[in-house]
Amino acid sequence: MTPSTPSTKSISLKSIGINSKQVHYQLSADTLHEMTIARAMGKEASSGALAINTGEFTGRSPQDRFIVKDDITRDKVWWGPINKPFDPAHFDALYEKVTDYLADKEIFVRDCLACADKEYQLGIRVITEYPWSNLFAHNMFIRPSEKELETFSADWLVLNAPGYLADAVASGTRQHNFAILNFTRKIALIGGTGYTGEIKKGIFSALNFLLPVFHNTLPMHCSANVGPEGDTAIFFGLSGTGKTTLSTDPERKLIGDDEHGWTKEDTIFNFEGGCYAKVINLSQENEPQIYNAIKKGAILENVIMDAKGKVDFEDTSITQNTRVSYPIYHIDNIQEPSKGKNPKNIFFLTADAFGVLPPISKLTPSQAAYHFISGYTAKVAGTEAGVIEPIPSFSACFGAPFMPLHPTKYAEMLSRKMKESGVNVWLVNTGWTGGPYGVGTRMKLKYTRAMIRAALSGQLGLYTYDTYHIHSVFGVAQPRSCPGVPTSVLSPRATWNNDEAYYKTAFKLSNAFRENFVKFEAYANEEIRRGGPQRYAF
Repeated sequence: MTPSTPSTKSISLKSIGINSKQVHYQLSADTLHEMTIARAMGKEASSGALAINTGEFTGRSPQDRFIVKDDITRDKVWWGPINKPFDPAHFDALYEKVTDYLADKEIFVRDCLACADKEYQLGIRVITEYPWSNLFAHNMFIRPSEKELETFSADWLVLNAPGYLADAVASGTRQHNFAILNFTRKIALIGGTGYTGEIKKGIFSALNFLLPVFHNTLPMHCSANVGPEGDTAIFFGLSGTGKTTLSTDPERKLIGDDEHGWTKEDTIFNFEGGCYAKVINLSQENEPQIYNAIKKGAILENVIMDAKGKVDFEDTSITQNTRVSYPIYHIDNIQEPSKGKNPKNIFFLTADAFGVLPPISKLTPSQAAYHFISGYTAKVAGTEAGVIEPIPSFSACFGAPFMPLHPTKYAEMLSRKMKESGVNVWLVNTGWTGGPYGVGTRMKLKYTRAMIRAALSGQLGLYTYDTYHIHSVFGVAQPRSCPGVPTSVLSPRATWNNDEAYYKTAFKLSNAFRENFVKFEAYANEEIRRGGPQRYAF
């Protein structure tokens, strides 16, 4: 997909309560780039990309995400600490305050689309206070053609005002920043934070409600690609597990790197028109496609550059969550349109900092459903204040902060689709081997790539006793050999050279899985419950 031509159309925003006379509509990426630099809101990197700082927030703020509790959501949303209810009257009052705030501002408007499958496509109008926020929307959503803009109709409005700070007591928010979804008014209202990820995740969260409830379509926090023979693979994983890196494969065409739907017609489609990749420790050698995508039109977030604009991708002095957004056409080999057939392989990615999970293992349908609901990865020392050793981290469906329905709803849909399509499901540990974090080492990317390619090509073979070993704690089937990978690497226990320490740590993690799953047991069927690991009491 190539860049769309900037529109010269002028628009009025009075119908949504904004009377600003400084409205920029559908500006080109180059113009938004230049305006950001002219206003001293960003700098140009040596690669040509725009580098900006998102300010106080360098990541999402899950505690400040709300959903308006109304007739549409009241009996469907899984209310709790993830999906926090917001009063409709408070929303209306806050919306009016934000629009009043923007009335005196120079604002930027972009009409764009979500969902590559036209049957499910949403028209989105994004209104931003900053030019670089509007460039982010240009990068991340699907860019309509000039012809499509002539008849464009917005289904949803995203209102983004980083400079507006809410009065928490008067507004009903937790503090001055907020990200609120209103399904009756079809508005994503964002304020008090410049972190651009809130823009895309707002629409992602809306689709995670709309698609299963009204279209019998499974929304997924995953990346996807397609091979030369048309075989689709999808990759689930939390931040830092390698979802973007592993799906961006020069031998396969990229469908998308983060958000997809699996339709009742058995197709996979991308929600977005761009990629939003972590760039911590990025190198041209290990991740050439992402590295080369960082050029004019891309936005680097919260990175450190030298006087000549060269980025130090290892510098995390601002945040470990350094990012780049770029339109998907910055990647050479992409699938056009961003759709694929029924997947042949599904990969659950986890960065196991305990170093006890196999680097790759094959899951049964019940294990796949269990691990999908669990959504495991691990936090390591230094990622958050007070974290001094590995801590299990569970995010249901590998994306709990964006899932308005109960996790078992998505798990049951996935389980049914996996059975119907006969898909292979693999658990891939991109984390530690030879011991836990601080003792062992991170799994080499070249080994992980080799294992995934072997799974995709069928080289891991049929499941038999001779070809697979059943893990004694987690019950998953780990291959005994894999082309391009030393046999010793495939057995996590063997890499430790200390069986007692290994099993003690493995059972510690298995107990964490089971403790986490307690809150789902009443909703999960017996088949899903059977997919869990063994319990061991110390």
